[in-house]
Amino acid sequence: MKLRTLALAALAAGGAPAFAQSSVTLYGTVDQYINTMKSSSGASATALEDGAYLRTRLGMRGVEDLGSGLQAKFNLEMGINGDTGAAAGSGFDRQSWVGLASPAWGEIRLGRQNTAIFYRGDYIDPTSRTLGSVVNDFGVPSRFDNDIAYLSPRIAGFMFEGHYALAETGAPSKQAIYQAAVDWTSGPYRVGYAGLYARAPKSALYDKPVRYDNLYANYDYGRGKVYAVFIRSNNSTSSASTSANGATILGNVGGVVAGTDPNVNRYFHIWQLAADYRATSQLRLGALYGRISDQSGGGANASGVGLSAYYDLSKRTMLYAVAQRLANDPNAGFRFSGSAGLKTNFSGGDVNGQSIRALSLGITVLGFPLYLLA
Repeated sequence: MKLRTLALAALAAGGAPAFAQSSVTLYGTVDQYINTMKSSSGASATALEDGAYLRTRLGMRGVEDLGSGLQAKFNLEMGINGDTGAAAGSGFDRQSWVGLASPAWGEIRLGRQNTAIFYRGDYIDPTSRTLGSVVNDFGVPSRFDNDIAYLSPRIAGFMFEGHYALAETGAPSKQAIYQAAVDWTSGPYRVGYAGLYARAPKSALYDKPVRYDNLYANYDYGRGKVYAVFIRSNNSTSSASTSANGATILGNVGGVVAGTDPNVNRYFHIWQLAADYRATSQLRLGALYGRISDQSGGGANASGVGLSAYYDLSKRTMLYAVAQRLANDPNAGFRFSGSAGLKTNFSGGDVNGQSIRALSLGITVLGFPLYLLA
C-alpha cells in the first residue's frame, strides 16, 4: 500500500514538499497490465489495460506560502490511456481545483475534485479499492464538477470532510450533490463513514435521491491489516449496451440525477471482509471476499473473491498480480473494474447471470516529481 499512499498523499492532495514553502510540482504515474478473463458463458478475452491500481495521469500542483501558516493551493490533473497515449478525457478531467489551507482551521477547495469516498480507498481493502475489489465492481462515485469542499484538521483522532457540488444546469438548489465524511484513528484502529446524497429535480418522475453510504473499519496488527466495509446504495442500473448492472444512475464522474430511472427505488447492500500480510519488506499479499445483495428481491445479487500480490521494486515502482472471481446470480450483471474501467470487457449474455474469472499482471511507476521552486 506504500505506493498508493505515496501517490494519493504526495500527488493528489496538493501539499508542498517538505523542503519548500512555495512551489509548483509536475508529476505523473503510469500503470499498465495484461488482463485475461473467462466467462462461464465460454467467452474469453485478453487485453493490455490501463490503471489497475493507479490510473495513468499527468498533473501539476502548487502551493504558495501566504504567511501565518496560510497557504494557497491548486491541483490540475488529467487522465491518460497509457496503452495508446491518448487523453482519457477532455482537458484536466481528473481534478481542477484551487483552495486555501491552514493548520489551524483546515482547508477549503473549489472546483472539480475527488470525492470523500474515493480518497478512502486505502482504508477499505488490500487493493486500495481498485482492481480485485468487490466494492469497486459495484461502482464508486469518483469526482464531481462545481464542488465546494471543506477538510478539517485532525483533532483527537477525528477528521471531518464535507462537499457541496452545484448542478449549474436546471435547478441547482434541487440537484446538488452532498457529501459528508468522518474518520477516526487511534493507534492500530481506524473507523469511519463516507456518504453521498444526490437530489433529483423537484418535478422528476422518480424523485428519490441517489445515496451511497459507506462504513469502514480496519485494524493494523503489525504485519498487515484486517478490513471490514459495509455499503448501502441505490446507484446501480441496467445498460442496454453492457449488462443488467452495467451503469449508474448518478454518473461516477460528473453529472446529476435526471430523475427518469425507476431503478433508483432499488437498494443494494455491499459488504466485504479482507486482510493483507507483509511477507517481506517488499512483498505484500492480500485476500478478500465480498457480497452484493439486491434488497428489492429482484435477485440481482453477486459474490466475489480476490487474491492479490504487490512487490515493490523501489519506492516508486511496483509489480502486481491480481486473481479474481465474480459470480452473478441469474438477474445480476456486475463486471470487473480497476482504477480505470476496462476497455475490453464482457457484455450482455457473457455477464448477466455468469461467473467471471480474471488474472492480471502489471506494473505501476510513479514519475519523479519536478519541483519548480518559487
